[in-house]
Amino acid sequence: MTASHRPRLFEPLQIRGLELKNRVVISPMCQHSAEGRGRPGAWHLVHLSKFALGGAGLIFVESTAVDPGARIGVRDVGLWSDEQVAPFKAIVDFVHENGAAIGVQLAHAGRKAGSQALWEGGRALTMEQLHATGEPWRRVGPSAVAAGPEWSVPEALTPDGIAEIRQMFVAATERADRAGFDVVELHFGHGYLIASFLSPHSNRRDDEYGGSRENRMRLALEVARDVRARWPQEKPLFVRISAVDGTEDGWGLDDSVVLARELKAIGVDVFDCSSGGLSDETRNMNVPRGLGFQVPFSERIRREADVMTQAVGVILDGPQAEAILQEGRADLIAVGRQALYDPYWAHHAAHALGHDLRFEGWPTQHGPWLAKRAPLMEKLQSMDNSAGRLAGAGR
Repeated sequence: MTASHRPRLFEPLQIRGLELKNRVVISPMCQHSAEGRGRPGAWHLVHLSKFALGGAGLIFVESTAVDPGARIGVRDVGLWSDEQVAPFKAIVDFVHENGAAIGVQLAHAGRKAGSQALWEGGRALTMEQLHATGEPWRRVGPSAVAAGPEWSVPEALTPDGIAEIRQMFVAATERADRAGFDVVELHFGHGYLIASFLSPHSNRRDDEYGGSRENRMRLALEVARDVRARWPQEKPLFVRISAVDGTEDGWGLDDSVVLARELKAIGVDVFDCSSGGLSDETRNMNVPRGLGFQVPFSERIRREADVMTQAVGVILDGPQAEAILQEGRADLIAVGRQALYDPYWAHHAAHALGHDLRFEGWPTQHGPWLAKRAPLMEKLQSMDNSAGRLAGAGR
């Protein structure tokens, strides 16, 4: 297939000074496998690097805490310490050497800090259990409203506490730059700290950070402005949002369009459109979870806020992803669990779309072997198809 007939999924995309080789993004996925205190190790190197070998254009490190008390799980990675920079840089360098860009999602878990890994049950840990680790765990939020029946009531942040949170994001951003990351994504979704400020269900404040939508957006805009000022201008800034938080009369799609416009004016480049997660009760929110169920959020925000968006959520193959892009519903396609199932998702999507049939986009250690085998596979496929037609004719 010639470049002029290249699928849109495999067209390069320029975002500020970064050119992505294609529109395939690997979503941040918590691994709960840090070594020591918040340091990525061998697991993260292999986990993330396989997606670079698999052909993705941009790979995101999981939710990365800006403070030790801001972790989702007790073994989550972070960028709150200079000691965490070098282990991340080793991963960044390998991903770069294999042709992909890499980003880090910076987050503060807020009132949802401190939970089990999914394979341990994924439940909230008690504050007694967290304090038993000997680490400085805190659950904080805009107001003293728990994230669900299993969660302890968080401390309502003071103005000084909010200022400290802002500085945490700035410091983590500077470390991300030193580690060589190409993109920072700010996690403003899934009920974590910033999302809890956005929703009227979790934000009951009566100061400048609560009440009106303008006030509830204030911290999100401040964090984005702080980070954009410290993140190099040539590097893109993404934001993940819950386009709807899943609660009745809570944060909705109209609100997300307004937020996207405001964040674009600050210098946010791409909006990663997820949904739900404000509290335990919204895990099974009233949004049908079919193929591409969150794509309509991406489509509307892209159209009405005039921003670049990233679609995510049950996007399973190349033709589905290509249709989303061709229809103008997103600019990037994020794949998460399907990439765990198939780390070479991007290469397989290319083949499904009739692109790179000679394996030229694969790693040089892999592609020539597959290209050498290709004539045999085509012959066997042809024989199999012929046998099937003969068998059908004899029925």
